[in-house]
Amino acid sequence: MSNLDADPPEAENANIQLRQAQPVDAAAIHALMRPYVMQRLLLARTEAEIIELTRHGFVAFAETEGHAGKLIGFSAIEIYGPKLAELQCLAVDTAFQGSGVGRQLVNACVARARELNVMEILAISSSEGFLQSCGFDYSLPDQKKALFFQLRPRPTEALETDPNRPQA
Repeated sequence: MSNLDADPPEAENANIQLRQAQPVDAAAIHALMRPYVMQRLLLARTEAEIIELTRHGFVAFAETEGHAGKLIGFSAIEIYGPKLAELQCLAVDTAFQGSGVGRQLVNACVARARELNVMEILAISSSEGFLQSCGFDYSLPDQKKALFFQLRPRPTEALETDPNRPQA
């Protein structure tokens, strides 16, 4: 077993619970996502957007001895229609990465899409290997591929290129 497969020390004694996300979780979800947004690993979301994602989203909480449940993970599935859904906002607290929380969140989202009889789920991610281990692949059996055309800069890119922004 490699270090990547071993449970992180913080996760060893934690009782991890998954449940349906609720609008009341939005602030904690936003805080969990913030470091990943700053690293450009996730797109920035408003709290209102996160509240909307809780409809088909799931949260993971860790309870450790002496500590109440702390939100340590979030993922959601956005349903575009009966043919397509997108896995979005997969984020796991760094102290719990490698503990299986991300896989549980992905599985919960896939199960929700299956319940809703969605045909295909897409995921846009910088964690290709992880998603492939969850059953995702670069193309569908009939060799469809997703192509993108960027119409406007992402919020963090817009800030960097704004000539009116004060320089540090």
